[in-house]
Amino acid sequence: MPRLREIPKSEAHDTARTLYELLFQDRDPVESPGTATGSPGNWWTVFAGVPECFDHAVQGFAFYRNPNRKISPKLRELGQIRAGYARGSQFVFSQHCKASRDVGLTEEQVQAIPSWQVATCFSPIERAVLAYTDCLVLDGGRVPDGVFDALRSELDDVEILELTYITCTYEMHATMCRALRLEFDDVDERVREVPAPEGASLDVMAAVDDVDED
Repeated sequence: MPRLREIPKSEAHDTARTLYELLFQDRDPVESPGTATGSPGNWWTVFAGVPECFDHAVQGFAFYRNPNRKISPKLRELGQIRAGYARGSQFVFSQHCKASRDVGLTEEQVQAIPSWQVATCFSPIERAVLAYTDCLVLDGGRVPDGVFDALRSELDDVEILELTYITCTYEMHATMCRALRLEFDDVDERVREVPAPEGASLDVMAAVDDVDED
């Protein structure tokens, strides 16, 4: 379950209600969840809790999909899909696997996103975009000159700024989905204590210390 309240259709503001009808038809997405891509759809119902936040996010979707964008859709999706994977969001990664295929990335490329560093199916500029994305997401924006120079070899200032903004936006979405347990990111924490068998030593390293002392 999401960690925040979902907004039913009867309480949704105008923009959210319009999107509800587009995505869920006549259903109330809180009572009858489920989208065409198989996700529950609770990103929409939770974000609708703050209408201005919902509208701002939707405007962001319109921004990156606007045909006026100069950055190539393929390069844009490489940033988005890798941001989802690198930030550990099952939802963002899964949704952008589908979007990446839609804009022309091959199945081999989609499957190679987790191990792009050793894949041979990406062009030099595609590898530069993936490296840049890792710098944005995993290194907090610390980008070596060599990576940035590789971007500049084929992209201009407008393309780089668009790529940076969109990629960072999707790192934010990935982080929020995990924090609020939305969509496919509604998963339990896997890093936890595993109980020792009954009667076992509570501190295995204490036994190692005993051996060292002998």
